[in-house]
Amino acid sequence: MTTGAQTPLPPARPKRSRLRTFLPLGVAAWFVLEIWLLTLVAGATSGLVVFLVLLAGLVLGSVVIKRAGRRAFRKLSEALQQQQSGVMPDAARPGSEGNGLMMLGGLLLIIPGLASDVVGLLLLLPPVQKAVSRSAERTFERKLREARPGTLGGAFQQARMHQPDGKVVQGQVIRDEPGDTPQPPRPPLTH
Repeated sequence: MTTGAQTPLPPARPKRSRLRTFLPLGVAAWFVLEIWLLTLVAGATSGLVVFLVLLAGLVLGSVVIKRAGRRAFRKLSEALQQQQSGVMPDAARPGSEGNGLMMLGGLLLIIPGLASDVVGLLLLLPPVQKAVSRSAERTFERKLREARPGTLGGAFQQARMHQPDGKVVQGQVIRDEPGDTPQPPRPPLTH
Protein backbone atom coordinates (compact mmCIF):
# COMPACT_ATOMS: atom_id res chain seq x y z
CA MET A 1 0.00 0.00 0.00
CA THR A 2 1.47 3.33 -1.01
CA THR A 3 0.49 6.59 0.53
CA GLY A 4 2.14 9.22 -1.55
CA ALA A 5 1.18 12.56 -2.86
CA GLN A 6 -1.25 12.64 -5.72
CA THR A 7 0.13 13.62 -9.07
CA PRO A 8 -0.79 17.19 -9.90
CA LEU A 9 -3.27 17.75 -12.67
CA PRO A 10 -1.93 19.53 -15.72
CA PRO A 11 -2.94 23.18 -15.90
CA ALA A 12 -6.13 23.86 -17.80
CA ARG A 13 -5.55 24.84 -21.41
CA PRO A 14 -6.63 28.38 -22.18
CA LYS A 15 -9.71 28.70 -24.35
CA ARG A 16 -8.96 29.25 -28.03
CA SER A 17 -9.80 32.69 -29.31
CA ARG A 18 -12.47 33.03 -31.96
CA LEU A 19 -9.86 34.34 -34.38
CA ARG A 20 -7.74 31.19 -34.06
CA THR A 21 -10.85 29.05 -34.44
CA PHE A 22 -12.32 30.66 -37.54
CA LEU A 23 -9.24 32.01 -39.36
CA PRO A 24 -8.42 28.75 -41.19
CA LEU A 25 -12.05 28.46 -42.29
CA GLY A 26 -12.04 32.07 -43.50
CA VAL A 27 -8.82 31.58 -45.48
CA ALA A 28 -10.21 28.43 -47.11
CA ALA A 29 -13.46 30.23 -47.98
CA TRP A 30 -11.45 33.13 -49.46
CA PHE A 31 -9.48 30.73 -51.70
CA VAL A 32 -12.66 29.02 -52.87
CA LEU A 33 -14.23 32.43 -53.62
CA GLU A 34 -11.17 33.55 -55.60
CA ILE A 35 -11.10 30.35 -57.67
CA TRP A 36 -14.85 30.50 -58.30
CA LEU A 37 -14.67 34.14 -59.45
CA LEU A 38 -11.74 33.43 -61.77
CA THR A 39 -13.54 30.47 -63.36
CA LEU A 40 -16.70 32.56 -63.69
CA VAL A 41 -14.83 35.34 -65.51
CA ALA A 42 -12.94 32.80 -67.64
CA GLY A 43 -16.24 31.17 -68.63
CA ALA A 44 -17.82 34.52 -69.53
CA THR A 45 -14.82 35.80 -71.50
CA SER A 46 -11.65 33.83 -72.12
CA GLY A 47 -8.53 32.65 -70.34
CA LEU A 48 -6.56 35.48 -71.95
CA VAL A 49 -8.78 38.10 -70.27
CA VAL A 50 -8.27 36.43 -66.88
CA PHE A 51 -4.51 36.38 -67.48
CA LEU A 52 -4.50 40.08 -68.44
CA VAL A 53 -6.57 41.00 -65.36
CA LEU A 54 -4.15 39.12 -63.10
CA LEU A 55 -1.16 40.69 -64.85
CA ALA A 56 -2.68 44.18 -64.48
CA GLY A 57 -3.21 43.53 -60.78
CA LEU A 58 0.43 42.47 -60.42
CA VAL A 59 1.74 45.56 -62.19
CA LEU A 60 -0.59 47.99 -60.42
CA GLY A 61 0.14 46.44 -57.02
CA SER A 62 3.89 46.71 -57.62
CA VAL A 63 3.58 50.38 -58.58
CA VAL A 64 1.45 51.13 -55.48
CA ILE A 65 3.88 49.38 -53.12
CA LYS A 66 6.86 51.14 -54.68
CA ARG A 67 5.17 54.54 -54.41
CA ALA A 68 4.08 53.99 -50.80
CA GLY A 69 7.56 52.76 -49.87
CA ARG A 70 9.20 55.82 -51.42
CA ARG A 71 6.76 58.09 -49.63
CA ALA A 72 7.42 56.38 -46.29
CA PHE A 73 11.20 56.58 -46.82
CA ARG A 74 10.98 60.28 -47.76
CA LYS A 75 8.90 60.99 -44.64
CA LEU A 76 11.42 59.12 -42.48
CA SER A 77 14.32 61.06 -44.03
CA GLU A 78 12.57 64.38 -43.43
CA ALA A 79 11.84 63.46 -39.82
CA LEU A 80 15.47 62.48 -39.22
CA GLN A 81 16.71 65.72 -40.79
CA GLN A 82 14.33 67.76 -38.65
CA GLN A 83 15.42 65.89 -35.54
CA GLN A 84 19.10 66.48 -36.30
CA SER A 85 18.47 70.19 -36.80
CA GLY A 86 16.76 70.36 -33.40
CA VAL A 87 13.24 70.91 -34.74
CA MET A 88 10.50 68.57 -33.59
CA PRO A 89 9.12 66.59 -36.57
CA ASP A 90 5.61 67.36 -37.76
CA ALA A 91 3.44 64.70 -36.10
CA ALA A 92 0.31 65.08 -38.17
CA ARG A 93 0.67 66.41 -41.66
CA PRO A 94 -2.23 65.90 -44.01
CA GLY A 95 -1.65 62.92 -46.27
CA SER A 96 1.18 61.53 -44.16
CA GLU A 97 -0.73 58.49 -42.91
CA GLY A 98 -1.87 55.53 -44.89
CA ASN A 99 1.46 54.21 -46.19
CA GLY A 100 0.88 50.89 -44.44
CA LEU A 101 -2.64 50.60 -45.80
CA MET A 102 -1.44 51.57 -49.27
CA MET A 103 1.18 48.83 -49.08
CA LEU A 104 -1.46 46.36 -47.91
CA GLY A 105 -3.69 47.42 -50.81
CA GLY A 106 -0.80 46.92 -53.23
CA LEU A 107 -0.08 43.50 -51.77
CA LEU A 108 -3.72 42.52 -52.18
CA LEU A 109 -3.55 43.67 -55.79
CA ILE A 110 -0.48 41.50 -56.37
CA ILE A 111 -2.14 38.39 -54.91
CA PRO A 112 -3.88 36.55 -57.76
CA GLY A 113 -7.64 36.82 -57.54
CA LEU A 114 -10.50 39.19 -58.20
CA ALA A 115 -11.85 39.57 -54.65
CA SER A 116 -8.39 40.48 -53.34
CA ASP A 117 -8.07 43.01 -56.17
CA VAL A 118 -11.36 44.65 -55.21
CA VAL A 119 -10.36 44.86 -51.54
CA GLY A 120 -6.92 46.18 -52.56
CA LEU A 121 -8.47 48.88 -54.75
CA LEU A 122 -10.80 49.88 -51.91
CA LEU A 123 -7.83 50.27 -49.56
CA LEU A 124 -6.32 52.78 -51.98
CA LEU A 125 -9.23 55.20 -51.47
CA PRO A 126 -8.47 57.85 -48.80
CA PRO A 127 -11.92 57.72 -47.09
CA VAL A 128 -11.62 53.94 -46.74
CA GLN A 129 -8.06 54.30 -45.42
CA LYS A 130 -9.22 56.76 -42.75
CA ALA A 131 -12.10 54.53 -41.68
CA VAL A 132 -9.92 51.42 -41.49
CA SER A 133 -7.19 53.33 -39.65
CA ARG A 134 -9.63 54.68 -37.05
CA SER A 135 -11.20 51.27 -36.56
CA ALA A 136 -7.80 49.58 -36.16
CA GLU A 137 -6.66 52.23 -33.67
CA ARG A 138 -9.83 51.84 -31.57
CA THR A 139 -9.48 48.06 -31.60
CA PHE A 140 -5.81 48.25 -30.62
CA GLU A 141 -6.53 50.64 -27.74
CA ARG A 142 -9.42 48.46 -26.52
CA LYS A 143 -7.27 45.32 -26.63
CA LEU A 144 -4.51 47.17 -24.80
CA ARG A 145 -6.92 48.17 -22.02
CA GLU A 146 -8.16 44.58 -21.72
CA ALA A 147 -4.61 43.17 -21.56
CA ARG A 148 -3.77 40.69 -18.86
CA PRO A 149 -0.33 40.04 -17.41
CA GLY A 150 1.59 37.49 -19.45
CA THR A 151 0.12 38.53 -22.79
CA LEU A 152 1.57 40.68 -25.54
CA GLY A 153 -0.78 43.47 -24.52
CA GLY A 154 0.48 43.13 -20.95
CA ALA A 155 4.03 43.64 -22.25
CA PHE A 156 2.91 46.81 -24.02
CA GLN A 157 1.27 48.04 -20.82
CA GLN A 158 4.44 47.40 -18.84
CA ALA A 159 6.53 49.12 -21.49
CA ARG A 160 4.34 52.20 -21.14
CA MET A 161 5.19 52.71 -17.43
CA HIS A 162 7.18 55.93 -17.16
CA GLN A 163 8.52 58.13 -14.42
CA PRO A 164 7.26 61.74 -14.45
CA ASP A 165 10.59 62.79 -15.97
CA GLY A 166 10.02 60.43 -18.91
CA LYS A 167 12.40 57.65 -17.85
CA VAL A 168 11.14 54.12 -18.29
CA VAL A 169 11.18 52.07 -15.10
CA GLN A 170 11.51 48.34 -15.59
CA GLY A 171 11.33 46.16 -12.55
CA GLN A 172 9.58 43.53 -10.58
CA VAL A 173 7.58 43.85 -7.38
CA ILE A 174 8.74 41.44 -4.69
CA ARG A 175 6.42 41.15 -1.75
CA ASP A 176 7.82 40.31 1.67
CA GLU A 177 6.62 37.03 3.09
CA PRO A 178 5.60 36.95 6.75
CA GLY A 179 8.64 36.00 8.81
CA ASP A 180 11.22 37.27 6.30
CA THR A 181 13.91 39.56 7.60
CA PRO A 182 13.77 42.99 5.98
CA GLN A 183 16.54 43.66 3.49
CA PRO A 184 18.34 47.00 3.32
CA PRO A 185 17.41 49.05 0.23
CA ARG A 186 19.61 48.55 -2.80
CA PRO A 187 21.44 51.46 -4.37
CA PRO A 188 19.87 52.80 -7.58
CA LEU A 189 21.14 51.52 -10.89
CA THR A 190 23.19 54.03 -12.83
CA HIS A 191 24.40 53.99 -16.40
